[in-house]
Amino acid sequence: MTFDQAVFDLRCEWGQPGIDQLSPISDVVIVVDVLSFSTCVDIATSRGAIVYPYRWRDESAQIYAQSMGAVLAGNRGSSQYSLSPTSLQFLDASVRLVLPSPNGSTLSLTSKAPCTLAGCLRNSRAVAAAAQSYGQRIAVVPAGEKWPDGSLRPAFEDLVGAGAILSYLEGRLSPEAQAAVAVFQSAQAQLESLIQNCCSGRELRERDFDPDVALAAALNVSDRVPTLIKGAYTDQKPPHI
Repeated sequence: MTFDQAVFDLRCEWGQPGIDQLSPISDVVIVVDVLSFSTCVDIATSRGAIVYPYRWRDESAQIYAQSMGAVLAGNRGSSQYSLSPTSLQFLDASVRLVLPSPNGSTLSLTSKAPCTLAGCLRNSRAVAAAAQSYGQRIAVVPAGEKWPDGSLRPAFEDLVGAGAILSYLEGRLSPEAQAAVAVFQSAQAQLESLIQNCCSGRELRERDFDPDVALAAALNVSDRVPTLIKGAYTDQKPPHI
């Protein structure tokens, strides 16, 4: 089809349409939700925890968490584990965490690719290396955010994160993937400042979540490869890497 970028090895498209178009014809999907789902998953799995993505934050989330013997993430800024990466820095390895997210979780659970990974700036090089070991047809999907009317708001931080991952991959890049790489390369020298001052970064900083933004802006500080297996993300680096 015209919009599935199938003539290229490395593809990039936004949000749910990107998952719908690219995941059925890709060996690997990498979900990129820098502020903050993918960053949270990276930090949690680096602690040895298991993360269950979940689409909704409602009563069904608590029921699901109980059925999995897991803890349900709370609201950002509470004393509980949450979509605040800072809240997960000292997570115990025994924790099984249900992490509701309208963007990263939803995309993860609707991917139809044989392998789905969670990528961010922190683990971009490691995730790229792992993805390449699973296959050559790789779709990198920046999650984006939502406007109040529910429409997609393309998010700078997710485009940069997607570009970072794509920059470490080998293969024929679609024009969309090339554009993401160009944005990352342009931003790399001042990455922390740009993430802090993009719309999503400013939104979090205005709510006093500056440490979350700093954690998310760190490039290649993690070698973890969060891999979705039976509905849960765990660190599953391929053995031959």
